Amino acid sequence: ASYIHNNNKIGVLIELKTMTDFVARNEDFKELARELAMQIAAANPLYVSFEDVPAEVVEKEKEIYREQMKDSGKPENVIEKIVEGKLQKFYSEVCLLEQEFIKDGSIKIKDLIKEKIATFGENIAVGKFARFQIGL
Repeated sequence: ASYIHNNNKIGVLIELKTMTDFVARNEDFKELARELAMQIAAANPLYVSFEDVPAEVVEKEKEIYREQMKDSGKPENVIEKIVEGKLQKFYSEVCLLEQEFIKDGSIKIKDLIKEKIATFGENIAVGKFARFQIGL
C-alpha cells in the first residue's frame, strides 16, 4: 500500500503480508494497510519490531541510560530495571508494532494487527516499509 500525506511532503510505502489473495483483496485488509501507512507517516518509526533494532543501537541506548543513572546512588539491580524500562519506552517510539495507534491511543499497532488476524482468520505481518519526506 502507499500513502501520501495531505501536505504532499511525506509519502509511505508498506508491504503488508497475508497468506491468500482472498484476504489481500479484501477492503478491510486494504484499509488496515492504509492505516498502517498513515501511522508510519505520522509517527516515523525506524523499525518494524524490536527484533529488527540492531544490537549496537540497543547497546548504545543502554549505555546512555546507564550513564544518566550512574550518579543516582541507586543499587545496580534497580538501575538495570530502570534501563530496561527506558529501553521499552525507546522501542515504543522507534518500532512500528510497539507504537500506540494514532487513531486510538489505547491500543498498540501489534494489537490492532492481532484483531485483524482474528477477523480474517489468517496471519498478517508487516514486511517492510519506507517513509519519504521532502523538506518541511
